[in-house]
Amino acid sequence: MEIVHVYTKLHSEFGRQCLFSDRPAELLVDVPADQSLASQFTQRTRRDQSLQASRDMSEHRVNTKRFESESCGLNHEEGGWPKDVNHQVMEQTIRFRKKVEKDESYINSILQLGSVMEHCIRQNNAVDIYQDCFEDGEMPEEHQEPPSAKTINVFRDPNELKRTVTGLSWHPDGGEKLAAAYSCLEFQKTSRDMSLDSYIWDIENPNRPELSLKPASPLVCLEYNPKDCHSLVGGSYNGQIAYWDSRRGSQPVETSSVEHSHRDPVYKIIWLQSKTGTDTFSASTDGQVLWWDVRKLSEPTERLVLDPSREGNPERALGAISLDFESTMPTKFMVGTEQGLVVSCNRKAKTPTEKVVCTYDGHQGPVYALQRNPFFPKNFLTVGDWTARIWSEDIKESSIMWTKYQMSYLMDACWSPVRPSVFFTVKMDGVLDMWDILFKQNDPTLSLKVCDEALYSLRLQDNGRLVACGSQQGEATLLEISSGLSTLQKNEKSLLAAMFERETKREKILEARQREIRLKERSRSEQSRSEDGGREDIDQSPLQLMARAEEDFYVLTETEKKGKEREDQDLSSEKEVQILEQSNE
Repeated sequence: MEIVHVYTKLHSEFGRQCLFSDRPAELLVDVPADQSLASQFTQRTRRDQSLQASRDMSEHRVNTKRFESESCGLNHEEGGWPKDVNHQVMEQTIRFRKKVEKDESYINSILQLGSVMEHCIRQNNAVDIYQDCFEDGEMPEEHQEPPSAKTINVFRDPNELKRTVTGLSWHPDGGEKLAAAYSCLEFQKTSRDMSLDSYIWDIENPNRPELSLKPASPLVCLEYNPKDCHSLVGGSYNGQIAYWDSRRGSQPVETSSVEHSHRDPVYKIIWLQSKTGTDTFSASTDGQVLWWDVRKLSEPTERLVLDPSREGNPERALGAISLDFESTMPTKFMVGTEQGLVVSCNRKAKTPTEKVVCTYDGHQGPVYALQRNPFFPKNFLTVGDWTARIWSEDIKESSIMWTKYQMSYLMDACWSPVRPSVFFTVKMDGVLDMWDILFKQNDPTLSLKVCDEALYSLRLQDNGRLVACGSQQGEATLLEISSGLSTLQKNEKSLLAAMFERETKREKILEARQREIRLKERSRSEQSRSEDGGREDIDQSPLQLMARAEEDFYVLTETEKKGKEREDQDLSSEKEVQILEQSNE
């Protein structure tokens, strides 16, 4: 049955009917002007204005609403491999292929896709899309452009209280994202209102971070896992180690316990080359280097105390502030200390005495940056005080090359991953220096004023074209370098190898000469002691030796005093003779 609702209303409730008609206008009310109000008006000054024979346009500003974009991507695994299969390990991929080929649905899928692929292959064979239509044309000569760099984006700390960008790390898969660690390292400058978050930025969107990382303490360093682009590990200001998986959100997956962590800020943390891809090691100013497995951060797997006496005493340990590890040398690593020393260590050694191999002394302050040359691992770069130095593993007394003393303190440096002769440094006056030691050794090839604040961190993308600089006021500036500084030059490797070898030989010759001079001086001093009766001096007590030295000092001063008196008498007698001769004349 259909239900119908009927609404009724009386015609009298609609009101009076409207009647419209055409009639001329009529005056209903006339309000005359009040002459008494004329005295309150001000006569406007007449002004002439020229006009063109065009439509009048008005120009004004309008505050429009800001458009905020948000990226919503999918987690893609390279090649469609499952998460538990590492596509870079050949054994795992072969094992997975054999497992899939045994499946019954695999053959049916291949038969169905065969006809589709055959059509695409024939289509590709019919048209050669790579055909060169201008083979006989002359290639234009390559124009060597001058070195330059331009700013692409600036990622600013979104909080009101700005913090220093203390660490930067590029996304391993193409470098489309940049992870930045924010913390305040100035003594007693932190406040309760200061944020603890660090961020992951999309290089195309500087308006807002893609992901916020929320540690228990501000992060001093942050590093992407080169094998897993979703994994990050960070070192905190309170000494803890935290591990993140970007697919699980902002909270850390694992955090080390305070009892088994560092006692000072973790200034550097590096992923190790291992089968599992979960091993890291960290360095701190408490004088310890700790090894970790991020799957279980309850306690470190290994520990090393940086005691230069090789006794493992924590009280004499050197505070570590920089760290370097080369995957081609899995047992070796180097540590830069607060005291200006670079400590070379061997991880596989059994005793603490063998773990500390040697030290390099070359800076008057903390070694803020330490990195091996990616093309020549025996040569490494250090930055401390006002200079950057290039070392050779074979020379421990001195560096083989160094820059002039700069006017401002150097805070970070790194080699170019593409050009072996190029490295970059940042200073506290906000300047980024780009050095090409094949082209110029005394001065940087390009100096760029990035910002007015001090620059604290520096990181290059794997392709060598993009460089990120972190400032004291929380700005991460992204710059693009010209092709001249990011493209491998002709014969560059051989020329740089010859330069390093020449400088190493020179330092070895100087070191041998210095050693020879020391031996000669030592033999001379021993010979003079034997001639002067060194045996008698050995038999005498320290008090007698002091009395003898004091007596010799007084005798020497008396003889010098008498000699001066004789010289004064001779001068006075000569003056008297000259005066007598002048008077006789």
